Amino acid sequence: MRLVITRPAGDAQAWVDALCAAGHQTLALPLIDVGPAANTSPVLQAWAQWPEWQAVMFVSAQAVRYFFECQPAEMRAHAGNAASATWGLGPRCWATGPGTHKALLQAGVPEACIDSPHANAPQFDSEALWQRVSTQVQSGKPVLIVRGNDMDVESPAPSTGTGRDWLAQHLQTAGASAHFVVAYERRPPVWTAEQMAQARHAATDGSVWCFSSSQAIRHLRQAMPAQNWAQARCITTHARIAQTAQALGFGEVHACRPSVTDVLISLESLA
Repeated sequence: MRLVITRPAGDAQAWVDALCAAGHQTLALPLIDVGPAANTSPVLQAWAQWPEWQAVMFVSAQAVRYFFECQPAEMRAHAGNAASATWGLGPRCWATGPGTHKALLQAGVPEACIDSPHANAPQFDSEALWQRVSTQVQSGKPVLIVRGNDMDVESPAPSTGTGRDWLAQHLQTAGASAHFVVAYERRPPVWTAEQMAQARHAATDGSVWCFSSSQAIRHLRQAMPAQNWAQARCITTHARIAQTAQALGFGEVHACRPSVTDVLISLESLA
């Protein structure tokens, strides 16, 4: 089966390799370009306030990657040491899924300092994370949410970024203030003529599109505004993403958990 992987270029290769190893043809068509925030001063300030946060929540692996690119050198020296002041006396690190959890480990955060949904959770999102961390939230102490900023031309995002507003509201209800910092920026991709032709073919040739974000689908609509998607099939990694795909007009939409294993299981139902 031919699969179209739409993740950002930096994340796509691992999925391409895993799905090819399972015997599927793959085509990488990134629908989101990711890069560091143009202004890193807020991230540096967040690091300067590190001991003040009761927890730092990362919305994605990209949030981890670009936030830790600004980590002070003296703190980086204690990577992996759960007994150090950086981690033993510092904030908890929250992740919504296994990809972000893995990125935190690779960044040097000790396993004992990370909270994320159970591996067998039915979904990896803010709601699943809240079930894990709600009892540890301390009233009056701030939580930092590290997220990205959408640079879409048609709907410019606020300077504080977008994402995880649901979690912020629940933190505030629990008496903890939520603060935001933008560590990276997301933009629509600039496709080559070859990539555009590949996308047109994949819209009608039975390929299965794999979407891990609603924004990727919005970028697809911007790139191909006249395309009819009634013959197209897709797998999405969350119910909300599935709704966005249905709104675009995909003829067949399936939802599964955001792991290669679950995507492969979902593919079996399409064979």
